[in-house]
Amino acid sequence: MNQTVIVTGTDTDVGKTVFAAALTRALGAHYWKPVQAGDDDGTDRARVAALGVPEAMILPEAYCLKTPCSPHRAARIDGVSIDPARLALPRTHGPLVVEGAGGALVPVTDHILYADVFAQWRAPAVIVAATRLGTINHSLMTIEALRARGVPICGIAFIGDPEPDSEDTICAIGKVTRLGRLPRLDPLTPAALADAFAANFHLKDFA
Repeated sequence: MNQTVIVTGTDTDVGKTVFAAALTRALGAHYWKPVQAGDDDGTDRARVAALGVPEAMILPEAYCLKTPCSPHRAARIDGVSIDPARLALPRTHGPLVVEGAGGALVPVTDHILYADVFAQWRAPAVIVAATRLGTINHSLMTIEALRARGVPICGIAFIGDPEPDSEDTICAIGKVTRLGRLPRLDPLTPAALADAFAANFHLKDFA
């Protein structure tokens, strides 16, 4: 499979990076986070490496910003100007997993949202949603925002404890595929993550 899969979220801290690492490993893909905002706790590039993605398969960010906030504001604080042209998809041999920042409507610049960038890429997106209070609203809004821009939706991946009613409601109303649910893992190790992904997802759903 030679394709790009976008991993976006319904919010920040929903488990997007963990899921992206698992998907990258399962596909044997390259990983790319175009804009990293905040590195006090380490970068997402370092996190996916710690979760078993080989360093050789991890591409450097187009922008690595110091301030931990929305990319458009982090860039302003850091004195950096984000050029959308530098966010063009890199060429890779084989599949590529691209991780956004926060939710789909996070501003990349003062005038461009992540969902706008996704639309330019013309690649399918996986929406990562935590099974917590508010996930129905956040998930359905994310679905609408992507569809309004013509971004194809591969499906939705849930993270956390099972919430069958919420998961079914989102998929029914949003008319999206339920890709699976990744449980919270303690301890979170590369082996445990690979096993959990294999047990709960099917690679054919990402083709």
